[in-house]
Amino acid sequence: MTAPVVRGSIRRRLTIIFLSAAAALSILVVLAIESVARQAVQTSQDNILFASAVSIMDSVQLRDGQVVIDLPYSSLSMLDSVTDERVFYAIYLDQDFVTGYDALPIPAGVTDVKGAYQTAGFLGETVRITAVQRVFAIRDVAQNLTVAVAQTQTNVRQTVEQVRRWAIGMGLAFFMASVGITWILVEFATRPLRRLAQSISRRGPKDLRPVAASVPREMAPLVTSLNSLMQRLQVSLKRSEEFIAEAAHRVRTPLAIVRTQADVTLHRVEKEQNRKALRDIVRAIDESSRAAGQLLDHAMVTFRADDLDRERVDLTKLVHASLEQLRPLADLRDLDLVAQTAASVWVQVDPILIQNAVHNVLDNAIKYTPLLGQIQVSVQATATQAQITVTDSGPGFPDGGKSLLTQRFQRGENARGVVGSGLGLTIVRDVMAAHNGTLEISNITQGGACVILSLPLE
Repeated sequence: MTAPVVRGSIRRRLTIIFLSAAAALSILVVLAIESVARQAVQTSQDNILFASAVSIMDSVQLRDGQVVIDLPYSSLSMLDSVTDERVFYAIYLDQDFVTGYDALPIPAGVTDVKGAYQTAGFLGETVRITAVQRVFAIRDVAQNLTVAVAQTQTNVRQTVEQVRRWAIGMGLAFFMASVGITWILVEFATRPLRRLAQSISRRGPKDLRPVAASVPREMAPLVTSLNSLMQRLQVSLKRSEEFIAEAAHRVRTPLAIVRTQADVTLHRVEKEQNRKALRDIVRAIDESSRAAGQLLDHAMVTFRADDLDRERVDLTKLVHASLEQLRPLADLRDLDLVAQTAASVWVQVDPILIQNAVHNVLDNAIKYTPLLGQIQVSVQATATQAQITVTDSGPGFPDGGKSLLTQRFQRGENARGVVGSGLGLTIVRDVMAAHNGTLEISNITQGGACVILSLPLE
């Protein structure tokens, strides 16, 4: 059987797609949480800086046309009491530096209406700066007083780092949960495919019933195509079966007529040379007829093996019937058929196939047992199996290649001069396999062959 060309896996593709989406979503969640946390911490710091700057601005007074700044303690203590951050400030009147750190940058865009914010480097550290502005009339001249307050961002970085680690942990947990969810989803999504494959794989070659199981809409075209293929195969198999039966019938009938005519002619011919030629013709006809019959039997076994017509059968009666059918052949060779059978051994089998197998085993024993020989047949039951054992006093099986004797058209070296097709044991093997049974062939110590057919009890 030709193996299909496998390219990729639907399960793997779905898994990669789902996990890739989960990984991307986890990264986006981590980045979003980090961004929100950074903005929240920054806003909190900006609010405190703004409140500190406004507190300093509120402490500004005008005395005798001069700006007097009484820097309140609370304006800066609200910044360094919460954390260990460093705090800086600067106060400008228009462009003139008044007090504080004159190198502290002033954020652009500050007006008397709104404050301004900026992150910059100062004294080797990163600081967040907030500036507010208010207009004062000094000696009837409007001047802008700008107050800038700055704070280092060590706490902001630490807080954001903690949130980042927490977000990464949450992202990993989300991804691991996604792995489990993905496995469940992929299993659920591919389950109809597996069910369909299992349903078809359990069928035999003759089980060509349409697939009637409910499937998703996307699989409906596939099932429709399968059913169409099965219908075509069913028609083809039926035609093949009819052809084999018709061919065997058309071959057997002329061969039987020719053999009869050859037998009649053989009795009329007196010259030994002509009689020898006629005997060769009869032998060739017998071999052809037997080959045609066993080919038909093999085809019948092949067609019935996957759709057995099982019945409750007494194996003892079946074996006795086969013995009585073949006893005339044994009598022609003066063979002694001895039956040692149990009272009744019941099995659930296809009686036609089992009788065919027994017939082939007995027929082989009769052909290969020399004149005045003996064939023993026994039927017995063990705890789990029913066994048919056939032994003879013939030459036995060849020492080498016993396993090959069950192959089609294979015959042993001792089969020369014996009419046969090489299909008898092949048919027996196939019948046993169809019934979950076994075929064992061996030689007995005293001389002769032993064949054991084992079938499971019902």
